[in-house]
Amino acid sequence: MDAMKILGSLLNSGALSKGSGSNILGSVLGSVLGGSGQQRGGSGGGIGDLLGGLLGGGGSSPSSTGGMADILGGLLGGGGSGGSSAGGLGDIIGAAMKQFGAAPPGMGLTDIEPNIEPEQANEQATIMIRAMILAAKADGRVDDEEQRHIIEGLGEDITPEEVAFVQDELAAPVDVDAFVRSVPRGLEAQVYLASLMAIDLDTNPEAQYLHQLAQGMGLKPDEVNQLHEQLQVPKLYS
Repeated sequence: MDAMKILGSLLNSGALSKGSGSNILGSVLGSVLGGSGQQRGGSGGGIGDLLGGLLGGGGSSPSSTGGMADILGGLLGGGGSGGSSAGGLGDIIGAAMKQFGAAPPGMGLTDIEPNIEPEQANEQATIMIRAMILAAKADGRVDDEEQRHIIEGLGEDITPEEVAFVQDELAAPVDVDAFVRSVPRGLEAQVYLASLMAIDLDTNPEAQYLHQLAQGMGLKPDEVNQLHEQLQVPKLYS
């Protein structure tokens, strides 16, 4: 199973990014691609809707933008406070987008190389896919139509095995404890960020899900609130 391809497909279609989550996806892509790091509106679109605005400034270093990029730098790049030798979310997203071929010519995505080995990247992509799908189910509203939209967003190159994996994850019960046990040490912040991409933080079940996820992974309330604040989404803790 090519989890990198699946993750790239899901990011491109935007099928798992809704509401505030689509804004976070925009911010993440901006930092990964060296764009402005500014959030786009919550249109729910995928990479195709976001690339133009995010890359319009071109070539500027994410670290030069300050604010949001300061905290995303560690989360996305595999270093700093949010990263580890296990690699960052930016490495995974960059490689997944390259694998999927979502970028138009000249956009620079072909220059993105992951800082992790292919097998490790595939394992981490699997974790990120599961994180996003679990978060999307947190409010209990992934109905048949939404599931069909997600499957259709996987594209024509998807294999029956890969479709079955996504379908199984969509059908599986929300078991946060079991998922937390599967998260490799050092990827906690990246997994939380991936989960935020798939959530429109406007219901109590979603807030409870994020609390359980953060608590299970050992993220402190002030760390979670700081992340939410920097990503310009409502804080989880008062």
